[in-house]
Amino acid sequence: MTPERFHQIVAAYGAEPRRWPEQERAAAQAWAQSHRAQADALLSDAAGLDAWLAIDKVEPPGLELQRRILDAGPRARAATRRRWWWSGAAVAGVGLLGGAAGALAVSFFVLTESPAPLAHDSSYLTSSFGGASADWSGE
Repeated sequence: MTPERFHQIVAAYGAEPRRWPEQERAAAQAWAQSHRAQADALLSDAAGLDAWLAIDKVEPPGLELQRRILDAGPRARAATRRRWWWSGAAVAGVGLLGGAAGALAVSFFVLTESPAPLAHDSSYLTSSFGGASADWSGE
């Protein structure tokens, strides 16, 4: 145990050895016994801070606050459930409309026996990088 580590332990956990980390407690107590003057100075400062912190007590919440919290809880959860339900219904509705539109488009092309819209004339599908199907050099 080094003096720096003992100081860190006391600063972090206070003067009471039962609050110190278990794995370092015995070494810290042994260091405090062998360096009584330094340890007493650190421990007295930490004991003052511990006593000051122990004065601060938080009262439990009153019945009125407990009632307000309990009254607010279930409605918030119900509103969240309703929101999720509507968003799920919207996604399902959009999916159904997309499926219906796709089925309508396919049935239109099947019933009219017209070519699919992707079967285009190849003359305008070429680019100048791949070579043109028509020779326009004379113009």
